[in-house]
Amino acid sequence: MLKLTRKGEYAIKGIVFLASLAKGQVCILSEIADAVNVPQTSLAKIFQQFCKAGLVTSFRGTRGGFALGRPPHKITLLQVIESVECPVSVNQCASDSDICGRRNSCGMHSVWVNVQDKVRSQLAEVTIQDILRES
Repeated sequence: MLKLTRKGEYAIKGIVFLASLAKGQVCILSEIADAVNVPQTSLAKIFQQFCKAGLVTSFRGTRGGFALGRPPHKITLLQVIESVECPVSVNQCASDSDICGRRNSCGMHSVWVNVQDKVRSQLAEVTIQDILRES
């Protein structure tokens, strides 16, 4: 079953909140965590991964905190999820064709690959800006 973990849900909440702020506004982690009702320790790990992926920029010092690393219309839901989770996959067969020696004779292989492609494509089409518009 394809299921978004709590970490993925927290990641989406955190980045959507950050994107809702004025352009370039820096926000400290505790404020973000309080605003989205997510444990600060969990969010700290997520935001480290966001920084590595270039989705968020961190600033140190008395005016430190976090800001979006790029405009919200250039951050996709797929990027957010995959920055904190493994690549989105419906099953191992679809993501690693070498795992199953029967892919050439299995009628389900192409079905799983097609489903996975559609899920990934849909997540790649939705931006953080789109989510803000729906809020």
